[in-house]
Amino acid sequence: MRSKHLLSIFSALFMSLLLFSCSSDDDSNSGDSATVIAQLETSIKSGNWRVSNFVEDGNNQTSNFNGYVFTFGDNGSITAENGSTTKTGTWVTGIDDSTPKFIINFPDNNGPFEEISEDWRIENSTNSKIDLKHVSGGDGSIDLLSFTKI
Repeated sequence: MRSKHLLSIFSALFMSLLLFSCSSDDDSNSGDSATVIAQLETSIKSGNWRVSNFVEDGNNQTSNFNGYVFTFGDNGSITAENGSTTKTGTWVTGIDDSTPKFIINFPDNNGPFEEISEDWRIENSTNSKIDLKHVSGGDGSIDLLSFTKI
C-alpha cells in the first residue's frame, strides 16, 4: 500500500512539473511579444518621425522619403508630410506566430508609400528609433525599414 501511495505522489509531482514547464515557455514568449508591442506603441505615438533607412530587395530607397515627417496618431492614423504633399494611412500592431508585428497601410497604389505598406516584424524599438523587417512570402527577399524620432 505504501508503494502505491508513493507512486501516486510521484506521478502527480511529475505531471505538475511537466505542466508547469510547458506553460512557462508559452507565457514567456507571449510576454516578450507583448512587451515589444507596448514599447513600440508608447514610442511611436510620441513626437514626429522620419524614415532613416528603407532597403527593399537590397536596394537602398531611403531617399524616396527625404523631407517627409511622419506622425502616428493614437487612433491608428499615420500622416506623412513634406511641406507640399500629405499622405495619410493607418497603423496597427499585432502578434503573428509569436512574432510582434507593426502593420502599415497607405492606400496609395503606387510609389514609395505602397512599398512600406506591409506587415513588418518589430526587430528593435526604443524611444528614439524603431527597426522593422519584412520577409517576402513570395521570394524570401528581405526589406528593412527604420524610423528615427526627430
